Amino acid sequence: MFTTRPEILGTFGVVASTHWLASAVGMAVLEKGGNAFDAAVAVGFTLQVVEPHLNGPGGDMPALVYAANEDQVLVICAQGPSPAAMTMEVFADLGLDLIPGSGLLPAVVPGAFDGWCLMLRRYGTMRLSEVMSYAIGYARDGYPLVPRVSATIQSVRQLFVDEWHSSAALYLPGGQVPAAGTIFRNPVLADTYERLVREAEADGGSREQQIERARLIWAEGWIAYGIDRFCRDNSFMDATGERHSGLLTGQDMAGWRAHFETPTTLDYKHYTLCKCGPWSQGPALLQQLSMLSGLDIAAMDPTGPDFIHVFTEATKLAFADREAFYGDPNFVDVPMAQLLSADYAVERAELIAATASMALRPGQISGYDVDLSFQQNTDRSLNAAAEAMGVGEPTVSKSGVSRGDTVHLDIIDRFGNMVSATPSGGWLQSSPIIPEFGFCLGNRGQMFWLDPASPSALVAGKRPRTTLSPSMVLRDGRPYMAFGTPGGDQQDQWQGLMFLHHVDHGMNLQQAIDCPAFHSEHFPSSFWPRGAKPGRLVLEGRMPAATVDELRRRGHDIIVGDDWSEGRLTGAVQDGSLLKAAANPRGMQGYAIGR
Repeated sequence: MFTTRPEILGTFGVVASTHWLASAVGMAVLEKGGNAFDAAVAVGFTLQVVEPHLNGPGGDMPALVYAANEDQVLVICAQGPSPAAMTMEVFADLGLDLIPGSGLLPAVVPGAFDGWCLMLRRYGTMRLSEVMSYAIGYARDGYPLVPRVSATIQSVRQLFVDEWHSSAALYLPGGQVPAAGTIFRNPVLADTYERLVREAEADGGSREQQIERARLIWAEGWIAYGIDRFCRDNSFMDATGERHSGLLTGQDMAGWRAHFETPTTLDYKHYTLCKCGPWSQGPALLQQLSMLSGLDIAAMDPTGPDFIHVFTEATKLAFADREAFYGDPNFVDVPMAQLLSADYAVERAELIAATASMALRPGQISGYDVDLSFQQNTDRSLNAAAEAMGVGEPTVSKSGVSRGDTVHLDIIDRFGNMVSATPSGGWLQSSPIIPEFGFCLGNRGQMFWLDPASPSALVAGKRPRTTLSPSMVLRDGRPYMAFGTPGGDQQDQWQGLMFLHHVDHGMNLQQAIDCPAFHSEHFPSSFWPRGAKPGRLVLEGRMPAATVDELRRRGHDIIVGDDWSEGRLTGAVQDGSLLKAAANPRGMQGYAIGR
């Protein structure tokens, strides 16, 4: 099969990320003697700087990690919860039935910084100042803008000029949208991070003590005070068309820290897939694969109608269960064991018919009452909303709404350590820049439903059901693969395709990424304005015409996109002493590096 690039092979280390500068930083850290965790933290902070339209310091970060000395896969949950003041009553008083997708109202506790620090403290070998030096350097000295950053700024230019003046001061130098390929700087962010690191390391102590001081400064010091003040003292235009202040406080930040969890897993043939828990959509991928495990996927043409049809129908069923059951397990009882049981998978797979389903069909589990009526009042046409607000992915609107594109990284070092992380949130278009810090807050709160019937209903202190979904795979019980992608609701669809192409269709990593892809929009979106398009199936333009025709005949609502428009996957594999990596050519940003 033709590929755009070779699959990268090496023995020393491999790094794959959604931006070539970040991948180069990760490799530089490995070359300096750092391990995969040191490299991941350096890559993560660099991505905040060079892809500010896709993630930032005010965002969130789930990760899967495998440390060779501990021989276990763990989840790092750096998804911050909702503020104490974020209640359904607050939004009811504002006359809102949805949490807006931009501005200060949807901001939850920023989790990314603490998550990276937690990873570095437990598993890394370098000091915080060492791994952050690359991001600080790019923020201070500048980096070349990729076209999509310029396009994003252009799409919200008028909003910045009219309403978000602090964002205009940073992203419209001289009143103009900075051109793609020009050098862009964020000296205020450089100052912020330099001061944080300087104060954290000023009193000496061990590497771990310095990292802990940095975490304290972020959550309880001048960073938290500044965020509290900004949310309290300002009102900004958001997707509602009105100006609102924020609900996030310094007390909310002080009361939360990133933490480790056990992954949710599924065995598929000789492989074990590890995902975050049902506070993410990650288990939906496990459900998809569980339903498909009884079919002869290997015999199906990866661009043929049979494979695309059964994969899409399994996706619809898994994501219907996402809507019916998934939420923060600290607040709701999620029947994960039943949802991933073999009997349930067979029962669900029997619903896959010869023609496309147009219904949202969650399963029935004893003791659980499924009520999706909370979606009826907001089952609005996303097409109409898109025309009115410019919503789309990665399109953004005049009110700063974006449907959640993000970044991803995968790293394996020569010691066998592995990281898969999907940082997101705090996009330049999601919320106004905090002038004293050079970054903005996230908008993950838009993923809560404002109806108690939903398992992902808003409750103060609860984690929003995020779409962020890194993946890690064991083969015959040994660590094998780290992979993932940006893409909101599409993340676990595109990852499922990559996994099946690799495992069942025999493709190497680059072939699996380059293979023509697709996604379903059948179910309610996780992003404002929460619309659904029953039966909608979006295919890349490279799909065979005969496949497109047959899928239409089977009842799918087909949209054919551009030839290279689906996903931004990256991945890395440890195959004995050989390391492999690959990255997506779509968007002309992602790169894999290794030796």
